[in-house]
Amino acid sequence: MKDAEINYSDIPPLDKSFFAKAREAWPPAKQQLTIRLDADVLNWLKTHGRGYQTRINRILRAAMESQRPRQSRSTPAEPKKNARAGGSVKPA
Repeated sequence: MKDAEINYSDIPPLDKSFFAKAREAWPPAKQQLTIRLDADVLNWLKTHGRGYQTRINRILRAAMESQRPRQSRSTPAEPKKNARAGGSVKPA
C-alpha cells in the first residue's frame, strides 16, 4: 500500500498542545549506586570494551524482563538498615 492510499480521516491532527505535553518515556531514569562484584566477573565485563556499566544494566534488564511480573506495591519498599550504621549485629 502506498502512503497516498492510507485513510487518515479517523486520526485527529496533532497540534502544538499535544507536543507541549509529550514526554519521552525511555530510557528510564538512572540511579547511582555502589555495587560489589566478584573481580573475575568485573574483569570479564571490562574485556568486552568500554561501556561495562551499560552492559551490566542490559544483563540485569534481560534477567528482570525474563521473570514473571510480581504484584506491584502502592508505595516503594523502605530501605533495609545497614548493620554498620548503628544497628546491632549478633556474632555468627
